[in-house]
Amino acid sequence: MPSLGQGGWTLGDDPSRAEEEIRALRLGVSLGMNLIDTAEMYGSGRSEELIRRALRGVPRKEYQLVSKVLPQNAGEGRIFQSCEQSLRRLGTDCLDLYLLHWRGPVSLQETVCCMEGLKRAGKIRFWGVSNFDTPDMEELWAVPGGENCAANQVMYHLGSRGIEFDLLPWLAAHGVAAMAYCPLAQGGRLARMRQNLVSDPALLRVAAKYGVTTAQILLAFVLRQKNITAVPKAGTAAHVRENAASCALRIDAPDWGEIDAVFPPPAHKMHLDIE
Repeated sequence: MPSLGQGGWTLGDDPSRAEEEIRALRLGVSLGMNLIDTAEMYGSGRSEELIRRALRGVPRKEYQLVSKVLPQNAGEGRIFQSCEQSLRRLGTDCLDLYLLHWRGPVSLQETVCCMEGLKRAGKIRFWGVSNFDTPDMEELWAVPGGENCAANQVMYHLGSRGIEFDLLPWLAAHGVAAMAYCPLAQGGRLARMRQNLVSDPALLRVAAKYGVTTAQILLAFVLRQKNITAVPKAGTAAHVRENAASCALRIDAPDWGEIDAVFPPPAHKMHLDIE
């Protein structure tokens, strides 16, 4: 997977912004941000439908599609229909990656069996999970076929570094790709944050030194980690270009040290943040 993709959360919710969002998605693909993440839950399918419109005419080999199934739909009775509906809304016959959105009432064993069935049927190339902490991953690994999990998508940004303590090392050791949602902490405005990240003095100083925005520093923080794909949402062309430029941003170690002093890495196990 590429280190930087595009998120689909809230895309398609506002019809008046649809054409702007479509242009942004197409621009992102042209700039190499060719992994697009969405879910059946996002706008009750509106995100998937807008992504289909945005990718119309783009060769299928030029992008990767990731979608997620709701936990209540992740069993034998519903997952195959859910997958087919996502495929129809996205205008494709195969998902590159299909994720269990979070744990729910269906057993992991049943979900894994269904995911493997979707692979055999050619409906998905790989499957994974989302919002799984280390104990969840260990439980998944104990299920027959659970070791075929390809990715775990979790919240990760400068203000939420808990996964660095044990989850990221576990995923790397077991060959599972990590995906970071909300890498910009929704522009630094997540409700649980004690301060607005984009206006933090330390980030402002570092951003001014490199002539970039604090949002680009936030994204560069995630992108410097190995084995992680970040999927920020960008609904405008300007935002897409700003995100893409973050890939080339190189911050000196002393400047990261200044940022770490304000937003320190975890010294102990922390609760997994979920948005």
